[in-house]
Amino acid sequence: MVMGLTTGLWVSAQVRLCDRAFIPAAVVRRGDPDAGTVLLKINRFEHGVTVYTQASMMDDGPAWSRGTGPEPVTEAVADAYIARQVQYDPDVWVLEIEDRKGVYKIDGKIV
Repeated sequence: MVMGLTTGLWVSAQVRLCDRAFIPAAVVRRGDPDAGTVLLKINRFEHGVTVYTQASMMDDGPAWSRGTGPEPVTEAVADAYIARQVQYDPDVWVLEIEDRKGVYKIDGKIV
């Protein structure tokens, strides 16, 4: 995550930021509190769901890739993707954000 922050602290901060912006957010799966990978499930309801996964950047800044592809998918497709990732990496965190209006801004670049 951001240099100097554990994954657990970063996730907690994101939940708090969402709470302050009246955006429902929930940690649906806790992973390794120090260094677990994070999946962000952004549910835009009628606009679809996108799951973002952490990506590595050369400059060590936070970056995300669209794990479910370039276009939003159904919630069932997103949940299946998350289930596959959890099987691959049991230390993964899953943060679900219900952002009907598209207000939430991801911390970092989307690659």
